[in-house]
This record gives sequence, C-alpha cells and structure tokens, in this order.
Amino acid sequence: MVASTVFPMTRSLQAVAYTRPSALESAPGGRRLGLETSRGATPRGVEDHPRFFTGFLTSPQVASAGLLAVADVAGARYYQRQLRASLDPVVTGNGDRLRFESFSGCGGVYARLDVLDAGLDGGEVGHGTTNVDVNNPLREALSRIGSDDPLHLRVGPDELAVTTLDGPVVEKKVPLPDRWLRGFAEAQVIAAGFDLRAELPAPEAVRFLRSLPRSTARSASRGARWVVPAGRGLRPTTRPVPGAVCLPGPERLIALQRVLRHATALRVYGPSLAGDAAAASAWEVVLPGMRLTLTLSPEASRGFSGEGGVLDALATDEAAEDAELIAVLLAWEPRIDVGDLSAASGLPAERVRAALVRLGTSGRVGYDTAEAAYFHRELPYDAERVERHNPRLRAARALVAEGAVALDGALGTVTAQDGHVHRVRDDAGVLSCSCLWWAKYRGGRGPCKHALAVRMARRAAVGGRTEILVDGGVR
Repeated sequence: MVASTVFPMTRSLQAVAYTRPSALESAPGGRRLGLETSRGATPRGVEDHPRFFTGFLTSPQVASAGLLAVADVAGARYYQRQLRASLDPVVTGNGDRLRFESFSGCGGVYARLDVLDAGLDGGEVGHGTTNVDVNNPLREALSRIGSDDPLHLRVGPDELAVTTLDGPVVEKKVPLPDRWLRGFAEAQVIAAGFDLRAELPAPEAVRFLRSLPRSTARSASRGARWVVPAGRGLRPTTRPVPGAVCLPGPERLIALQRVLRHATALRVYGPSLAGDAAAASAWEVVLPGMRLTLTLSPEASRGFSGEGGVLDALATDEAAEDAELIAVLLAWEPRIDVGDLSAASGLPAERVRAALVRLGTSGRVGYDTAEAAYFHRELPYDAERVERHNPRLRAARALVAEGAVALDGALGTVTAQDGHVHRVRDDAGVLSCSCLWWAKYRGGRGPCKHALAVRMARRAAVGGRTEILVDGGVR
C-alpha cells in the first residue's frame, strides 16, 4: 500500500493493491466467492495479502445483500452528491466473526456488517484487518445470488494463485481525506454513549423503514426528525420527547433496503436527548447469523469528523501513555472488556476508557452498540495523522505553548494573537467559553480550542509540567 500527499494536511492518495479482482465463480456443488485482500495488519505483523477465512456461509443471500449494503455506503455521498466517492470496505477477522466496515464519502454514515459465528460454516476465522475488493462485476454477481445456492467464502488469497502471480495485478487509487479517518474515531466515541431505545419485530421494522422518504435533491436541507417507541413500532414526533431517538436525514438509511426482506428485527440506539439539538443514532437490522448497522451523524450536512468527541482524550499526555500500555494488551478480541483491561494494566476503568478513545483515533478500536463493547481492529491507513491534523487540538497546543493561557481558579483567560480575550469557566468539570464557537454549538461538537487550551494548561500545572507538545514535538 502506498500513500502520497496530494493536498497537504487534508488528504492523500491511497493505493490499494490486490493480486486479482474479487469474483464470484461457479464450482461443483455451489459457488465460490473469493474476496481479495490488500495490505493489512495481523498478529504476525503487516502482511501484503492476509487470509482470514475459508468456508461456507449459512445464509448466502443474506450475506451477499449485507456486503452490498456496506459497499453502497462506501461509494455514496449523502451530502454534496455531485462529488465522487469510492473506497473499498475494510474487513476485520476477530477470531469468531468477520466485520465489514465502510464510511460514506461525505463522512456522515458509518456502516458495519458483522457476520457472526452462526453465519459461518466450517473453517477458522483469522485475526487482522485490511481492505477487501468489491468491484462492479462482483456487485452485479452478488445481486443475483439465490436463496438455495450454497456459497463458499474465501477472504484472502488462494495460496496456489499467489505463488503463480508476480506481484499485484489490480491497483485502485482513491483520495483518502483526513476527515474520513477522523470520522471513524468520532463515530465509535459517540456510539459508546448510545443505549438501546427500541426494538421492532420484523413486520414493524419493514413497515417503518419502507415508509421513510427517498433521497431527493432537497432532502439534505431538511431539519432533524425524531421518532418515539409506540407499542411494537415507532411513530414520528415533532420534538425530542423523553425516550425519543433522533432520525437525522432519514434518506441516509437507504442502504438498509438491501436486507429488509431478510430482517428478523430492527434495533435503534441513541443517546439521552437534552434539548432540541439534533443527535446521532444507530440503526441495526438483525439478520440470520449477522447484523447490519448504520450509524448516522447528527445532520446530513455534518460529518462525524467535526464532532470533537475525541479531543479531551487526545489532549492528555496521560492518555497517550496509557494507550501505549493498553495497545499491548489488545489481541484482536471481538469484545474488549474494560474491567479485564483495567485488571491487567493496573489502570482504573476511567483511564482505560480514555486510552481506548485515543486508540480509536488511529483506527485501532471500534465500538459495537449491539454488545455495548469495544473491539480490536487496525485500519490499513496512515491513521496516526488523525491526531496530528486535528485543527482544534493543534491550535490549543499552540496557545498553551505561546503562553496565551492564564489560570485563576475556575476561570481561565485565553488571549489570542489578534488581541481578542476569551474567558473559559470550569463548572464542575464542564468548560464553557465566551467565544463564537461555544455560542454556536454550546459544547455540542466538543470543546473549542480555548477550552482545550485551558484544560491542557491546568493539567500541566497540576503535574508540574512546563513543556507542551506541539505537532508531535516538545516546545
């Protein structure tokens, strides 16, 4: 995998190489689906074309529809649709399941198909993460899979084929924006605050999802909607009443249409709503032996990358040190138990969670709302730049390094280079600021750079530090 800079600090060109295209082939006794892998991380280190599974799928038609749904999101933009988006999904082997993940080009929809142990028949699931090729001919072939067709799945190269090929023969080059990578981190932080709000049986789930508006040129400009559990279904409400879930940009759930006829239930997750501000939510279709989940950002025009949920964890040197320790203890587990990590590391649970958030910024952990647990994966991209290129974090560190922060009890004063003075107040650990960012978002998109700077300065004062890290160095 090769990355070369196209636009400094904003995006790179990602070269993803495969030994051959993924394909669906006819074979004696059924069909064979060969999903080709690119360079990725495994317990043995980085491998060019890791192999994660070979065996049968118990529900071939369902798995095919789910994989197509994930690919739909990878190739879609639900905002500014005129711009092109296309990126191969990421696959992770967790020992007992396969996870296929993607992010929309606009950064506002995160999709994940979990093919659980019950959905796999025969063969062992390996460990690791890489890209998987889903090309147009394969998509057309998958859409024609019948319900009675046995389907053999291979995730990774056929050893015999690898030995007869001299290097990769298929290469895709796609722009990889930093905000897309930041979105992966923000989505898992936000999802960790979700609770199960509703569970609909199959008939009600199908009825509700089919009633949602289709995507139109004007749909992205509509405001947020809310739904509330009512009996065995959901009903719309004009305001976020107790128990309601925000449905921001309902047309963004269109990918779920792929699997509706196979659905056994629909689960809806969201945070406790405070006020009438739009909020993110997750929509999980339960399928035979697998789950398909779409997580939506608070607004169709608002990608996950700007939510700011990871900034507090990134701003602490303590979390950086803890993350190094926790990273050693991760073992491609499908469920990361915070209590077990706390016992193994000797760190309190709160610091373990902060370390997991920090690891999430480099794609090393995700969050599964169905199991209310983190899981281990390693994104096959240069995800370390997520922290380096976060503008609010960089600006806050620069303010502290320049001596622009003065502390006076619960009050912090930040004097910007242009002479503007901003007051940051600490109310029981919750920071507010007098700047325009805070006035606009009221903390709904994470702390502003001034609040971050005050928090950094206060932690440095408590720890007796006088040096502040700037751009990965010491100043």
